[in-house]
Amino acid sequence: MTETGEKMYNLAAELFPIQRSLTGEGVRETLNILRRELPGLQIKSVPSGTKCFDWTVPKEWNIRDAYIKAPDGSILCDFKKHNLHVVGYSVPVDAEISLEELQEHLYSMPELPGAIPYITSYYKERWGFCIKDSERKKLKPGMYHVKIDSSLTDGVLNYGELLIKGKNDREILVSTYICHPSMANNEVSGPAVSVYTAKSVLENADRNYSYRFVFIPETLGSIVYLSMHYKEMKEKTAAGFILTCIGDDRVYSMLASRDGDTMADAAARHVLKNIDRNYKEYSFLERGSDERQYCSPGIDLPVVNIMRSKYNEYPEYHSSLDDMSVISPQGLSGGLNAVLKCIEAVEKDCRPRITVLCEPQLGKRGLYPTLCSKDSGLRVRNMMNFIAYSDGKRSLIEIAEKIGTPVWELYGYIDSLTDAGLMELD
Repeated sequence: MTETGEKMYNLAAELFPIQRSLTGEGVRETLNILRRELPGLQIKSVPSGTKCFDWTVPKEWNIRDAYIKAPDGSILCDFKKHNLHVVGYSVPVDAEISLEELQEHLYSMPELPGAIPYITSYYKERWGFCIKDSERKKLKPGMYHVKIDSSLTDGVLNYGELLIKGKNDREILVSTYICHPSMANNEVSGPAVSVYTAKSVLENADRNYSYRFVFIPETLGSIVYLSMHYKEMKEKTAAGFILTCIGDDRVYSMLASRDGDTMADAAARHVLKNIDRNYKEYSFLERGSDERQYCSPGIDLPVVNIMRSKYNEYPEYHSSLDDMSVISPQGLSGGLNAVLKCIEAVEKDCRPRITVLCEPQLGKRGLYPTLCSKDSGLRVRNMMNFIAYSDGKRSLIEIAEKIGTPVWELYGYIDSLTDAGLMELD
């Protein structure tokens, strides 16, 4: 995974500095880079003013420059130096104001005095700057020139969609978002891992499921997408995975679906537990990303969130400290490995049934070792346990859980037993 990890990290680094929001040129630039990696990616547009369930697509926001000029002539909160300095969707402003008035438009994090916070105001028009708390405390009385060169105009909301056909129409959904400016784990790790997940799927010509990859603005993007596709998705989706905050190397975690009992839940829970016994599982009550929409009443898709450190749970979250040092090629590789194992578990899930009564005689079929050792004994025990629970009633993941074995260690047994005529798959 080292080479792939480096490629994902480099892609994330390319995406990192782009100014993104719900809408705008930065989203389109991001999607064009992703389409370079995935030529089949379709870039779609939804006009401002479009009604989507209880929401409306807002005006398109673009920004060219922003700064504060202090009384001594020094420049503060320079957008061109860091795009988190401006509150997302700030309306244009060009004015001379007092420090007292300026303070009403400043946002900082006293708990992280060296960090620029990430703040947005999508649905109420306002303007503001985000500043390190350590710098905010040094501001002196006087008149400040504030300048935000932005625009709010009728435009479009953009998203990306890649549909990959499999042997049947049942689908696996992979969803990530493309709406945050320069943050590494919270933003660019998701698209990077999603791209390489799609590349892996495309390389597997023997895939059973079809796949739906979506690259959307968080929350509103999923609402917009579902408003157009939810009926089809309710019929077709077998399992879905949201990929976000998936690039650091601190922990593995998942956030369960609303009921916590879908195939996606079972696959993610089993895979992460067997990758890292210290993985963390969060309930739907701790939701905060697009699982809120995919699992909402009436939509009810079998979708879980796969992460390394969960959003809102790591110290750099939603700040300028979430830079490229927070993620790593190894962290991204671990995230990709987890996702691919979850997809493989869904792809290979079945209800195996042994075809003979009582234990089969494995030796005459070359399936029993002629020389006993500790390792061979363990393999035989795992195979016999697998056979003992292969009654056609339990899924492969359920059997793996029952006998305490990673599901990927059962795939070889299935091949051997079916080739010997001892097992059928339902």
